[in-house]
Amino acid sequence: MTNRLALRLRTDRLDLKPLVAEDAAAVQALTDDRAIAGIIDFLPVPFTLADAQRLIGRNDGTGECFFGAWQDGKLTGVVGAHLHGAERIEIGYWIGRAFQGEGLATEAAGAVVAALKREFPGRRIIAECRPENLASRRVLEKLGFRATGEDGARPGRRLLTLP
Repeated sequence: MTNRLALRLRTDRLDLKPLVAEDAAAVQALTDDRAIAGIIDFLPVPFTLADAQRLIGRNDGTGECFFGAWQDGKLTGVVGAHLHGAERIEIGYWIGRAFQGEGLATEAAGAVVAALKREFPGRRIIAECRPENLASRRVLEKLGFRATGEDGARPGRRLLTLP
């Protein structure tokens, strides 16, 4: 992503900031869960500390930014923004199992989407979701995403976009 997105975002309950090397242990602890890493195409199972370090290393200004969603100093989730050429930005997210069902995914992803709209007003914002992942789909629909009827780039996923 560009430096324009390397910023802190605040919501009522969350502090969102680009992940840094010091966050690797928290990212590993949150993400090393088959229910999370097993359904996200680019996350290995098990998800090791080295995997967390590699993920955070992608926050280098080349087209991706992974934000940590922190609540009271505890990492609750991750929201990623990924540039696809000059026209599209894809978002994705995961929330730790202990924090699911509290509306944190909607709050965190919503903050990142709002920042993307401000910083990249001409770009289309997209997401991919497995049809059976109803919770994730509901989050996206709450944020205004609509199904396009198209397959996503990853196997078994459907494309959603903001109008």
